[in-house]
Amino acid sequence: MTHLIDAASLAAALTASTPPRVLDVRWKLGGPPGAQEYAAGHIPEAVYVDLDTELAGHGLPTDGRHPLPTPEDFQDAVRGWGLNDGDEVVVYDDVSGTSAARAWWLLRHAGFASVRVLDGGLAAWRAAGGALETAANIPERGTATVAYGALPTIDADSAAGFPAAGVLLDARAGERFRGEVEPVDPRAGHIPGAVSAPTTENLAADGMLLPADVLADRFAALGVTQDAPVAVYCGSGVTAAHEILALEVAGFRAALYPGSFSAWSNDAQRPVAMGA
Repeated sequence: MTHLIDAASLAAALTASTPPRVLDVRWKLGGPPGAQEYAAGHIPEAVYVDLDTELAGHGLPTDGRHPLPTPEDFQDAVRGWGLNDGDEVVVYDDVSGTSAARAWWLLRHAGFASVRVLDGGLAAWRAAGGALETAANIPERGTATVAYGALPTIDADSAAGFPAAGVLLDARAGERFRGEVEPVDPRAGHIPGAVSAPTTENLAADGMLLPADVLADRFAALGVTQDAPVAVYCGSGVTAAHEILALEVAGFRAALYPGSFSAWSNDAQRPVAMGA
């Protein structure tokens, strides 16, 4: 299926007799929550989704900053967004899909078959002349059922051995991978054997995802092939989902390490590598 939708196609779909459900997933590392931006203007009929409380659970530091919510908690959130089984869903943000992709990944992992990310996010919607509204959309509670397992994941033990069997991509900025800076996690560096693959490099200058063939060439240069498994991590499992989106557009299947480096770096028994 197509994992992206452009602004013009979304505008047309919203006029159909059965429009897609639209979720606003604005979020930035360190906050504040995107609720204020949502209130200032959002795509018509969009429902606000709080990434920190609805797309993540809570646990020990060794679980990471954004562990997956329990299936029960996620089902409660999904129903609160008004979703029913079989709904088509479109997710967007204002950071070129790098936070909305967390909702895209979780919904697909939970069994939703049709979930797309608005390519270019809210900036693309505005550039296409899309209207905004400020009234909060509180939908009727849905009845969707959630069952995790549709997409692959790995844990810390698998991440430790992954580079020997496949390619482990680190979706964070290069300076964090190299250990030059670390703004939030207790140790700097990366999982030994991982390959630096900043997810921002999957985007064009206008914030749109690069074409599939360009992405395929990029990942091939990083060692990704159809013959070996691929897994992705980032700081807390958010931008890694966007890297998985880019990989799928390019024709590759990849697993997510949900705990990511925030979980890894909080475990003193796990080694950390520095440099390029």
